[in-house]
Amino acid sequence: MPLDPTLLDDLAWRGLLAHTTDLDALRTALGEGSVRFYVGFDPTAPSLHMGNLVQILTARRLQQAGHTPYALVGGATGMIGDPRDSGERTLNSAETVQDWVGRVRRQIEPFLDFDGDNAATMVNNLDWTAGLSTIDFLRDIGKHFPVNRMLARETVKRRLESGISYTEFSYVLLQSMDFLNLFRTHGVTLQFGGSDQWGNITGGVELIRRSDGGQAHAFATPLITKADGTKYGKTEGGALWLDPEMMSPYAFYQFWLNVEDEKVSELLRIFTFLARAEIEDVEAQHAEKPFLRLGQKTLAEHVTSLVHGESETEQVKAASAALFGSGDLSGLSASTLGAALREAGSVEVSAAGGLPSVVDLLVDSGLAKSKGEARRTIGEGGAYLNNVRVEDPEAAPTPDDLIGGAWLVLRRGKKKFAGVEVR
Repeated sequence: MPLDPTLLDDLAWRGLLAHTTDLDALRTALGEGSVRFYVGFDPTAPSLHMGNLVQILTARRLQQAGHTPYALVGGATGMIGDPRDSGERTLNSAETVQDWVGRVRRQIEPFLDFDGDNAATMVNNLDWTAGLSTIDFLRDIGKHFPVNRMLARETVKRRLESGISYTEFSYVLLQSMDFLNLFRTHGVTLQFGGSDQWGNITGGVELIRRSDGGQAHAFATPLITKADGTKYGKTEGGALWLDPEMMSPYAFYQFWLNVEDEKVSELLRIFTFLARAEIEDVEAQHAEKPFLRLGQKTLAEHVTSLVHGESETEQVKAASAALFGSGDLSGLSASTLGAALREAGSVEVSAAGGLPSVVDLLVDSGLAKSKGEARRTIGEGGAYLNNVRVEDPEAAPTPDDLIGGAWLVLRRGKKKFAGVEVR
């Protein structure tokens, strides 16, 4: 695969270069041939999240530019976890971590090409740490790490007052050893990761220099933050997970659809593979008519397609349209509709003895505060069952109205809707 000479310029334009070791040396190396690079993922949860997605997509960009990826899933480092500002991590069992290793690998694999001249390779650092003795680790790795430099790391300094275990304190040695091992056994000379990993990443660069006299390169991507500077990637329900079982594609799509106007340009550049001219065109149209939310719609569609596939994205878009009355509910899969309604708000009712009336359902779902209010809403023409206006205040749904055999969609006016799951 021919090298793309514009790679670094494109990464810079997309805002993906928060830190670099020696930019000129990196540019030279990337221009001389296919550089073997690695990026690591610790399985400290059963799914990757938004922050990991930045690294996955950056790896894909480098591979598309002709360079050779090594995706490391940390079966060893995942047993410990990188130190966090919030406090000591809970250690997971070896069996749990091993299960999560498999899950994380399966999430990464679709984004990289494992065939061709610069085929990707998946590695697990448990392979070179499981048999390493403590004495060898301290002699061969520990001796290259001055304690004063380890204490100077920002996360460590913040944790010294609240307390940090030796286990987490020594994490930097393990991650640095990964870079050294990949440098020695696979010729990997570049590592990148999030900017919160910069101390660990440069620790590996320094270890390669101290132990082998070798030259390695590194860069870090920025942390994604909201317009107010707080950490992005968190929703009210937790992290923005990539696993559809932990966060439905509908909820995933809605997250991107609702990002702040101020962040649209930044996120389009980082999370999509649209060309510069395409992104700048979307930015211009969005700036002219932000109320149309073209930027958010473009972002949501492209990122959801990358993570969950185009077919699922079309289902999600259809669900979004149908729930607001401009699409066909009957064409939706029960799983997509159910996920959308649970996200928006739904109630469960029993079909024993027959289905409740629309009036009762409007009250049960919270769309009306009382039966009197529900009847007035129907009388005013503002109540809908499965997007069909309800005319009769005594109306009740029948089993034939159940979508996917289990769901009813109630709507009050144009924007308020709720789901009813019939058991």
